[in-house]
Amino acid sequence: MPSSSGRTRRPDPRLVRVDDSWLTLPNPYDVPVEICAGVDVPIESVAVDELLTVLETADTVRRLGAAVPGLDIAPRLDRVVCTPDLHKGAGIPIGTVLRTVGALIPQAVGNDVNCGMRVEATSLSVEQVRPHLDRLERRLRHLFFAGGRRIGLTARQREGLLREGLPGLLADGVPGPSSGGPAGQVDQAGAWGQVGPDDLADLDGRLHSVGFPVDSAEDFRDWITSGGGTSYDSVIGSVGGGNHFAELQYVSRVHDGTTAYAWGLAPGQVVLMVHSGSLSLGHQANATGRDQARAAWPRGVPMPGNRILPMLLHERTATGRQRYLTAFANAANFAVGNRFFLALMMRAGLADISTGELRSRLVYDAPHNLLWPEPDGTVLHRKGATPAGGVDGTGRDGHRAWGEPVLVPGSMGAPSYLLRGLGNPRSLHSACHGAGRSVPRGAAARGGDAELDTFLREFRVVTPLDHRDPAVAARRDIVDAWRRDLKQEAPWVYKEVGPVVDSLRTAGVAEPVLELRPLLTVKG
Repeated sequence: MPSSSGRTRRPDPRLVRVDDSWLTLPNPYDVPVEICAGVDVPIESVAVDELLTVLETADTVRRLGAAVPGLDIAPRLDRVVCTPDLHKGAGIPIGTVLRTVGALIPQAVGNDVNCGMRVEATSLSVEQVRPHLDRLERRLRHLFFAGGRRIGLTARQREGLLREGLPGLLADGVPGPSSGGPAGQVDQAGAWGQVGPDDLADLDGRLHSVGFPVDSAEDFRDWITSGGGTSYDSVIGSVGGGNHFAELQYVSRVHDGTTAYAWGLAPGQVVLMVHSGSLSLGHQANATGRDQARAAWPRGVPMPGNRILPMLLHERTATGRQRYLTAFANAANFAVGNRFFLALMMRAGLADISTGELRSRLVYDAPHNLLWPEPDGTVLHRKGATPAGGVDGTGRDGHRAWGEPVLVPGSMGAPSYLLRGLGNPRSLHSACHGAGRSVPRGAAARGGDAELDTFLREFRVVTPLDHRDPAVAARRDIVDAWRRDLKQEAPWVYKEVGPVVDSLRTAGVAEPVLELRPLLTVKG
């Protein structure tokens, strides 16, 4: 099992420890707030500050409800659960799961709609890959950053993706060698060339959702029709910034052999992990939500000081709410497709070093930033948290025979964990989506150079800039900016992943299945 550090940390005095796995946050709004965090998991005070500000939304929702007559349900902020990776966000902390009744809150999902993780199991072993990492690094830099991705999409494919997700993208099958591109060719060495039969098969059970079907994608018509015919752009197939990545890993330790076998994973097996979201489309969808909430705001109700704008589930907000939810679904569908293409690009790199046929099979694709409206008027919002449904149908898509796969990456260079969800209602069937930051980005960028040098000697990070290139190394201004960016995502700015995972286990949220060690990481 992941071992804790043995250090007992002094928690924020506003938090009350219930037991070894749970904290509560008393507040004047009578909203139940629980934080899943063991004694060795630090919770930063600035995150608690931000969380208390979020709870002011309870009063905002009550005031909105009082200003709108004839509501079938009295709107309220019903419950808040925070995961072990809780840390300050932009208005709402990362790692917050929020349940409302009679209202939804676009900002409780955030800009990066359907940011999530995708994990695939390949047919390669670590022994087959490790001797070729130099060549693989060069190939991946070309694929991701030097024009190698070659993801040609028609307007029909773009619209299908935004309206239906993967089924819409793949409705007409995979482009053939004479179906597009500058010379009537699809680059079969690029992403499209890696699509296999499993990618076109029934994927239910291996994605939290294959798509979020909607009737329109009008808010993104410019992206759909860009270029005309089969066109290429810099959006699809982009990793994004911040903590997003594509990583090559291998199974280093198995905790639950039965589940690992059922998921097709074995010691030494090479695995692909992708963490990315909806990029600019998510930002546009979230802006639409805020604009529609502002437009529907009742006269006489002051705008909230925390700038968090709920939307009541009422007929007066129906038109604007539907426009937001449609744009939201479009962005969510794009994110599923983007992770699909990022995984295909990783496959293309591996295929270049493989002596035989490369096979890669999806283990799971899990979302982090989504909301789930229910017929009874409740809405579950997750921001930087992942579903952790159990084996008995609890939680979303908890039908999986072994519990829903929970993907918890460590920091860059640290191990990641694959767990099985237990469907715990106390956690709102939710788990953390990573280790969580412990150092703000600004402070991290000013960190020490010696630690970064040591890290770069021991680990491979594939970025647009090759710092080993003599021509690049001669430009100190460029290298210094690159180093500042890397420091913001360095291992020492994140919490230790072991105690975080142990918190999930002891709280009955998820059980570890296996550990994954990184071989190299691609960062945007």
